[in-house]
Amino acid sequence: MTKFEIRGVRADVLIGAEEREEILKGVDLTINSGETHAIMGPNGSGKSTLAYAIAGHPKYEITAGEVLLDGENVLEMSVDERARAGLFLAMQYPVEVPGVSMSNFLRSSVTAIRGEAPKLRQFSKELQGHMKDLSIDGSFAARGVNEGFSGGEKKRHEILQLELLKPKIAVLDETDSGLDVDALKVVSEGINRAKATHEMGVMLITHYTRILNYVKPDHVHVFANGRIAESGGPELADALENEGYERFVKAGASQ
Repeated sequence: MTKFEIRGVRADVLIGAEEREEILKGVDLTINSGETHAIMGPNGSGKSTLAYAIAGHPKYEITAGEVLLDGENVLEMSVDERARAGLFLAMQYPVEVPGVSMSNFLRSSVTAIRGEAPKLRQFSKELQGHMKDLSIDGSFAARGVNEGFSGGEKKRHEILQLELLKPKIAVLDETDSGLDVDALKVVSEGINRAKATHEMGVMLITHYTRILNYVKPDHVHVFANGRIAESGGPELADALENEGYERFVKAGASQ
């Protein structure tokens, strides 16, 4: 049983050459394997900061607290060590890597995670199978990573990585943004498939409830002013759809 624990995390973001601003103001959250936790909140509440700080983005600095994956402090690990330990981040805006083909990138990533290079024929079969499941044209394997991809194609590629790398904990930062209904269904099916197959824990960051119609959360957390303002079950997401975030923002501002 995997346990991912965020304890009392505070974090700053670099906003100038030397100026920093505190965004996270004490976050506590525990995710167990097989659980899906939806993190919802307005723009600027700190949701993406939490994702990138956990993953080790150099722009963000965790100034207090700890992040434990099966008892190991990931804050003491380099970015690649965090990935090898089983932590995965799907970015809101996946970057392009011209000159590196998708297939080479994915095979190198799988090699780093598994500790040995998969046989080329075996990997090609595995890759094509996952691409078919995600409705990704087979020709994309030879294209540069995300180069010239649409927003939806980039998000499908993120889930392709997820299915191949089989992490313990997946942090999905607004994976639903920019997706049409068909792409949302395909991406959601990929998330559900990876979770069911690998007993993966999921932190799903989103503004809207529409993805939660396909990826059912076990727990919903409202993020406001750098903190978790309220936690509950799926019914909390329904309340947010009707009421919005205003009361949480006002309550957080008064603290």
